Amino acid sequence: MARVTAGARLHFGFQNLSLAHQRLYGSLGVALDSPRVVVTADPAETVRCDHDAAREYARRAVELLDVPGVDVTVERTLPRHVGLGSGTQLALTVLAAVAHAYDCERRVRERAPKLGRGGRSGVGVATFETGGFVLDSGHPTERFTADRPPRGEWSVPAVAAHHEVPDEWRFVVALPDSEPGRSGNDEDASMRSVVERADPDLADEIAAVVTRRVLPAVAVGDSEKFGAAVAEVGRLNGAWYADEQGGVYRPPVGEVVARLSESPAIAGAGQSSWGPAVYGVTTERRVGAAREAAYAALSVAGVGGEVLVAEPRNRGARIEG
Repeated sequence: MARVTAGARLHFGFQNLSLAHQRLYGSLGVALDSPRVVVTADPAETVRCDHDAAREYARRAVELLDVPGVDVTVERTLPRHVGLGSGTQLALTVLAAVAHAYDCERRVRERAPKLGRGGRSGVGVATFETGGFVLDSGHPTERFTADRPPRGEWSVPAVAAHHEVPDEWRFVVALPDSEPGRSGNDEDASMRSVVERADPDLADEIAAVVTRRVLPAVAVGDSEKFGAAVAEVGRLNGAWYADEQGGVYRPPVGEVVARLSESPAIAGAGQSSWGPAVYGVTTERRVGAAREAAYAALSVAGVGGEVLVAEPRNRGARIEG
């Protein structure tokens, strides 16, 4: 039996959404050690799985690997469509488990597009492979335009920068009781609209923040400067998305971000992907105050929810069996 464990990820935003520049997207994010997805796989004559999404990924994996079948069990999974990368992590975990069960080469980066992953952001694939902080190189604009190519007819963006995250850093994650973030056809339609109207000047501002602030801060392990920088990337990204999500942050995320940002225990706060997950950058010694600040932010925003505290994950998925 093969057993694969992978963690969630935070998505801080894209470097460019304007068709006026040579490369489109180019995302940055970080791997979390929790929550986790855990999948087991045993060789079988057919595909058996009680989890709907995992069963579809298992069928595709069986076809890609040219094996007879597999018995897949999802022991743990991530909250779906909240901004933690549930789709990509589940898809790659299933693929890796099936491959390992048959002693096949995993080649998750090469095969991820056939599972419908890596079509815009490469962060999910890269964090599955190596963990840590990741900045990807995006896609050639003339290849993607406002739409993704047909399923599987793209390459996962190459990693432009990768850094281990200091062990003492922590990420507080507030999950408001709210509608799930966009996915599937709804996400495609929203991204198309955003890209067609995106202001190219914002990409220049983001590039300056990434190169002069985000990358130096993670390289030297400065959580205060890193948190402030990725929060700024998220705020600038939100200006692109405002018409699609009802503001720089989707309601009620804006109020949660604003309140969380006021806490001295939080270096920077923002919305992960389409949300509603809100992250705050903090450190091990400030975890207690950061957690309290997250609950208080939810309360002030008038919503219930859950608060998680995650360590960084500086390794790829664990594959056993």
